[in-house]
Amino acid sequence: MKKNPFWKVINGIGLLLLICIFALPFVWMISTSFKTLGETMTFPPNWIPNQLLWENFSKAWNSGPFLKYFLNSTIVSVGILILQFATIIPAAYAFARYRFKGNNFFFGVTMVTLMIPTQLIFLPVYLQMSAFGLLDSLWGLILPFASSAFGIFLLRQSFKQVPEELLEAARLDQASEWKIIIKIMVPMAKPVLITFAMFSFIAHWNDYFWPLVMTTTEASRTLPLGIAKLREVDGGVAWNILMAGNLILVIPILIIFFFGQRQIIRAFVYTGVK
Repeated sequence: MKKNPFWKVINGIGLLLLICIFALPFVWMISTSFKTLGETMTFPPNWIPNQLLWENFSKAWNSGPFLKYFLNSTIVSVGILILQFATIIPAAYAFARYRFKGNNFFFGVTMVTLMIPTQLIFLPVYLQMSAFGLLDSLWGLILPFASSAFGIFLLRQSFKQVPEELLEAARLDQASEWKIIIKIMVPMAKPVLITFAMFSFIAHWNDYFWPLVMTTTEASRTLPLGIAKLREVDGGVAWNILMAGNLILVIPILIIFFFGQRQIIRAFVYTGVK
């Protein structure tokens, strides 16, 4: 059945409006990052700068130890991801392929943790990290996120779609459970793993609250905290410098999304989440 041309036009207009809603703030950020301070104050705003001021980026970068911030953010985001892979893969495999007493109960408890915001439990976690002597350290930023209920959920749904006959054939060939996970389950769940890796990396790369709570010195602080310090200037906010700093923060995320977008589509369209 052919779709009515009128509804095609309506759908096109709707999609265009959605694109504008989500893209315009980003376009404004890019435009502002190249402007002079005076141009950022004009109204109505000028979307195209009179000249491209690349020095805004060097001013933002040199306003603090941004290389240290960048390295800390990279270490924390990648470190969290490695620990999450080490925990969610065997947990998801156990929930998906084993039948044991309390399976559904423990999985339900895991899902309940998705509804608990970090801000609600930060105090006991903070006290625990303090007892371990991990305040103002990168380990204090990594260990509280060593597992992910969302990752367990995604992988469990993917693992449940692997035919049981395939696993039985592997066991007949004397394959251990770890070998089945590494050689069969993980490769078949690759789109889901890459999708989760992107979500996890982006979430912790952009995290502001937990590094703000856990760190007190520049040695352990991350890029979002460094960007926030660009607002702490006398005489008002230099919006062009602040937006240049935000663009520095966003560029790694855009690169990751550009290379991983096909895997996201595969994870949710071809593999599916049931």
